[in-house]
Amino acid sequence: MPEGTGVAIDRLATGHRLRPMDRASWLIERRAAVVADYDRDAAGYDADPYATATHGAFVDRLVATTPAGGLILDAPCGTGQYFARIRHAGRRVLGIDQSAGMLRQAEARRTAERLERLSLQEMSFEDEFDGAITVDEMEHVPPEDWPTVLRNLVRAVRSGAHLYLTVEEAGDDDIDASIASLRGRGMPAVRGEVIDGDSGGYHNHPERERVSAWLASEGLELVDEATDDMGGWGYWHLLLRTPLS
Repeated sequence: MPEGTGVAIDRLATGHRLRPMDRASWLIERRAAVVADYDRDAAGYDADPYATATHGAFVDRLVATTPAGGLILDAPCGTGQYFARIRHAGRRVLGIDQSAGMLRQAEARRTAERLERLSLQEMSFEDEFDGAITVDEMEHVPPEDWPTVLRNLVRAVRSGAHLYLTVEEAGDDDIDASIASLRGRGMPAVRGEVIDGDSGGYHNHPERERVSAWLASEGLELVDEATDDMGGWGYWHLLLRTPLS
């Protein structure tokens, strides 16, 4: 059987029926499952806040790199939980998200300059923003799309501007168990990918060396980093500077 093909169990589209699926099709359905999860959970999403203050601290640091009155891209913005923080610091914010449910919650805040239903992979902004934050989304980006997403973020901000990214991490034992289970069920997964329960949601946990290589390929300079250990998993926070043109 060619690499990247297999028999996938697609609970979202077919219940428990087995059918052949190549990796590209599998990733399309995983992406749809992630959006469906966020649409379903949007109304109550803010009732379960992060158990760490590091996200907010890094958002503040990113904001501090931008000029007063500057425009910040929140991609994806989710419910817009950082909008008030950005506006109170005297900056403006534009939010994008794939989830219509999340955007409805963000719109209710009446804080953003503009909201758009858009994915990181589809962004085509150019030199429009003074900085950008991408919080708790890269775990939903498959390895094939990481270079595209980073390139889109770099292009979206002005030369020398800063980005704040979070990378969700998991333990090696969990990652090994996940890939063994997925491949055992015929799914065309690669190491680091995790499927969440019966919903079919998708997470990707690339190794730090691989992430660092992707960042370097886009000319991104590491300004600062931090790690939150949440007990078996965690966040890697990255404050990055984009290249000068």
